[in-house]
Amino acid sequence: MAFTYPQARQSDQVDTYHGIDILDPYRWLEDSDSQETRAWIEAQNELTFGFLKQHPNRDRLKERLTQLWNYEKYGIPFKEGDRYFYFKNDGLQNQNVLYVLDDLDGDSRVLLDPNQLSDDGTVALTGYAISPDGQWLAYALSESGSDWKTWHIRNIDNSQDLDDEVKWSKFSGAAWTHDNQGFYYSAYDRPQEESQYEDINYFQKLYYHRRGTPQSEDVLIYERPDEKEWGFSGDVTDDGRYLIISVWRGTEPKNLVFYQDLHTPTSPQLDAPVVELINTWEARYDVVGNEGDRLWLTTDFNAPRYCLIALDLPRGDRHIIIPEADDVLQGVSLLNHQFVVEYLKDARSQVKRFNLSGEFLDDVELPGIGSVGGFGGKASDRETFYAFTGFTTPTCIYRYDLTRGESHLFRQPTVDFNPEEYETHQVFYHSKDGTRIPMFITHKRGLVCDGNNPTYLYGYGGFNISLTPSFSVSQLVWMELGGVLAIPNLRGGGEYGEAWHQAGIKGNKQNVFDDFIAAAEWLIDQGYTCSEKLAIGGGSNGGLLVGACMTQRPDLFAAAIPEVGVLDMLRFHKFTIGWAWCSDYGSPDDAEEFKALYAYSPLHRVQPGTAYPATLIITGDHDDRVVPGHSFKFAAALQAADAGEKPLLIRIETKAGHGAGKPTSKRIEEVADKWVFLQQVLMDH
Repeated sequence: MAFTYPQARQSDQVDTYHGIDILDPYRWLEDSDSQETRAWIEAQNELTFGFLKQHPNRDRLKERLTQLWNYEKYGIPFKEGDRYFYFKNDGLQNQNVLYVLDDLDGDSRVLLDPNQLSDDGTVALTGYAISPDGQWLAYALSESGSDWKTWHIRNIDNSQDLDDEVKWSKFSGAAWTHDNQGFYYSAYDRPQEESQYEDINYFQKLYYHRRGTPQSEDVLIYERPDEKEWGFSGDVTDDGRYLIISVWRGTEPKNLVFYQDLHTPTSPQLDAPVVELINTWEARYDVVGNEGDRLWLTTDFNAPRYCLIALDLPRGDRHIIIPEADDVLQGVSLLNHQFVVEYLKDARSQVKRFNLSGEFLDDVELPGIGSVGGFGGKASDRETFYAFTGFTTPTCIYRYDLTRGESHLFRQPTVDFNPEEYETHQVFYHSKDGTRIPMFITHKRGLVCDGNNPTYLYGYGGFNISLTPSFSVSQLVWMELGGVLAIPNLRGGGEYGEAWHQAGIKGNKQNVFDDFIAAAEWLIDQGYTCSEKLAIGGGSNGGLLVGACMTQRPDLFAAAIPEVGVLDMLRFHKFTIGWAWCSDYGSPDDAEEFKALYAYSPLHRVQPGTAYPATLIITGDHDDRVVPGHSFKFAAALQAADAGEKPLLIRIETKAGHGAGKPTSKRIEEVADKWVFLQQVLMDH
């Protein structure tokens, strides 16, 4: 089938990088609001949706997705004061609803329903913090998928909002002082109105907002005008004594730790000096809690798989409490005056308990092989909650009795499928350089490996992020269609600690692509699928993964779905928070790092006269994380280079961003279109 693509003007824009002239003919598409770009977007969507809507199974897929999606989804309960709080979605609500209850066995009531804030569900709750007395809710709202958020305050007794409005916050949570009078947050200077979704984000500042006062009176707690890339995350210790300031720089895994002694929880000293406890970029440090002037932190300093240490203030003398183990330490909670420690073993969760001296107590028995999250609370808590999930196990919520060491099922969803009809197993294969890589494979039970199964190979491989087992209605529907789901744990992630992460960044980034390509070849060699039935997918950094692999090995894949991808590796650092990714990618401004970036940059590896896999690029026109210009330019280049007959399409969601807060209705539409696209190009012939 031949496609006539919308015309994309080619300019004579040329940039010089370290003595090399590089053409950028679609630079004009970076302006997503220009009249020319809007016309191009409209024409592309008309072509894409015309192709997708012609498939007879599209409505049926949407119906099945809607049917499966329509189940109660519970968040992990947490406690502040004498109240419990949790999120729940009745099934098809566009946004999750925040509930409050005074007793676990009592009736809950709605505290905040973001679905009431917009007709189309595009206003999302993107941050929240409950005051220690359980009386006040600080909450942040974002519109149309933007990372910009505005903070408000709600009285939990009567669900009425104060007049407080705190704007231009981004990449920030909130932390209340223990007098319950106000909270810390981070923000940037007000951007220019016309370019607020593209302007680069520098010079974040940490503020304190006092309840009932205008933002103009907020107290500036900390800033560094000499360090434009530094960001600040403020948190208050359980006893209210210390403000902990974690200093971050982009997405690099290292951070600094400063603190402010608030002296007394009932009257915090906002002007107390900020003490630089850890002031060199040597490792990652995360504060777990404190007991008086002793802080406990997890760190990968001289321990790439992490350990737990104690620091005694104010001098910062350190002692190892729980040493590095063979498995990766994922997180530590201080509960019931014990440490509850989560480990990752071959990308699967394990949980253990230790006393405050670091002596092992016991294993927390989990419901099966999968992923856990939660175990939050305070040092004196005798109960906690956690979530458990797997590829065919919808997320269940458990209450854990810390005195008895027992788990009790608290909430279990009912989903319209039989998990016994599916099976998951973990395999290991070798990458190009011989490195052993784990991969999860899930499919219908009794699958015949005859080399003819449509297969969706999904990956990420970056920023120290681990891909662990989790339930997904989207993936379930793919398997109902007869598809195989394969998820490898690529280098660049955090599955085996910092060394695994480092093996997939900057000059080592090609390892990630080699790992993914090797996974595809292994699936073919083992008879799961063939090139004509193999699709690849990934989002954000995973979109880069897909773009790089489909341009390096267009012969290996039948289809590719890069979602909100980083695809122009020479200009990614010039928009919003893109500069922060140089810690993983390297910088085009560095001559040596430029060579590696240019070598794999998907936009620049598109070659005229090449037959590329059938491609569905997905982006949102309000994405201010990975600006849509990446996807726009990549689509234009692919279509201009096309030498085959497979569709090379772009699906551009309007009033949507990078993904956070995306309404359920839009998510269902998008997933249906992904699987319809793969049905058309993998299964219908």
